[in-house]
Amino acid sequence: MSTTTYTVKGMTCGHCVSSVKEEVGEVPGVTGVEVELSTGLLTVDSESPVDSAKIVAAVEEAGYEVVR
Repeated sequence: MSTTTYTVKGMTCGHCVSSVKEEVGEVPGVTGVEVELSTGLLTVDSESPVDSAKIVAAVEEAGYEVVR
């Protein structure tokens, strides 16, 4: 199992969190997604490492930005 964390910028409410969770959860290989609104912390669980570009693209699809 692999766990990776990212910081997401721009989320301001519960709907933002839901959007990010939904998009990231659709990335192939992702088994779990946790998003913490107050810190912007995105934790992604997967069976094997997932290409971070796919996670970043999913966050951007939801309308937010990953801080690098």
